[in-house]
Amino acid sequence: MSEVYVEHLSFALGDEKRSVEEASESGLTISKAADLRDAGFTQHHICRPQTTAYDLASRAVSDIKEYLPGTGAIIYSTCLPLNGNIGDESKFKETRDVKYLMDFPASHLQADFALDRAFVIGLNQQACTGVLGSLRLARMLLTSEPQIQRVLCVTSDRFPPGALYEQAYNLISDGAVACIVHTSPGAFRLLACHAITNGSMARASDDETVGSYFNYTYRVIQETLAAAGLDMKDIAWVVPQNTNRKAWQILARLLRFDYERVFFSTLSTVGHLISGDNIINLRALMDERGIRSGERLLLFMAGYGLNWQCVILEKT
Repeated sequence: MSEVYVEHLSFALGDEKRSVEEASESGLTISKAADLRDAGFTQHHICRPQTTAYDLASRAVSDIKEYLPGTGAIIYSTCLPLNGNIGDESKFKETRDVKYLMDFPASHLQADFALDRAFVIGLNQQACTGVLGSLRLARMLLTSEPQIQRVLCVTSDRFPPGALYEQAYNLISDGAVACIVHTSPGAFRLLACHAITNGSMARASDDETVGSYFNYTYRVIQETLAAAGLDMKDIAWVVPQNTNRKAWQILARLLRFDYERVFFSTLSTVGHLISGDNIINLRALMDERGIRSGERLLLFMAGYGLNWQCVILEKT
C-alpha cells in the first residue's frame, strides 16, 4: 500500500464566545456551570443567527487555500444531517419541490474554491467521529485510485436555533475544521485507521452513552494498535476529543498510559467542537509542545450512532 500523509490543519469557530456561566444562564445547558467547569470546560463558541455551517467550512478552507491545487476529491462531513443542506426549507414547504432539500454544501465549496477537477462525497452518519472517518475514506481513495493524489477533508456543524449546547455532559461549540490528505511526503504519515459501530445503541441515553464509553474506547484503541503492529508504549501522544477530563484520567490508567501525554489543551477554551476536536488539539500540540520526527500519535473520537473511531499518525 502506498503511503498517505495528513497536513495543513485549519479550523474556524463560532462567532461568539460565552463562558459556562453565560451558557447556563441562557438556558443552553442542562448541567450546572460548576459541574461543567469541574469537567474542564470554561467557555464555548456559538454562531450568530446569520452564520451558517457552510460559512464556517468556507472560513476553515480559506486558511489553507494555497494548498488546494490538484485536489481530486472533497470529503465533506457533518455531524448533524441538517448541516448537509444549505437550501431554504421554506421554499420546499412552499413548492413541495425536494431540490431545496438537496442543496449540498460540498458542491458549493467545490465551486467557490475553483476545485473543478474534484468530485465530492458527503459523510453524515458518523456523528462526532466524522473527521476521522473522512481521513479513512481519503486513504481508501488515494490507495485505490492512483489518479487521485490529494483529498480535502472538511467537517462543519452549527447547532440550530433553540438547541441545547450540551450533549452527554459535554459543552458544545459550533465550528469547522479542514485538512489535506495526499500521497506526497507531508507532516504526518497515516499509519492506521479503525472504527466500530454498535447500531443497537443508536438511541442510547446520555447515561447509556457514558456507560459504554470506556469499554468501546479501550477496544477500538487496542484494535487500531494491533492493525498497525504497535502497542501503547509506541505512542508518544494521545490526541482525543474534548470531553470530560476525568474520563481520560480513567482511560489512561486502563491503557497504562501517562495521563500527562494525553493532549487536549483546547478543552477549556474551545469546548467540544462536535467533530473537529482532534484537528484543533493536534494543531495546538504542534504549536505548544512540538512533535519530534518519528513520534506516533493516536487520535480518538466517540460519537452517536454509536460510533468509535481511531487513527494513528507518525510525525515525519
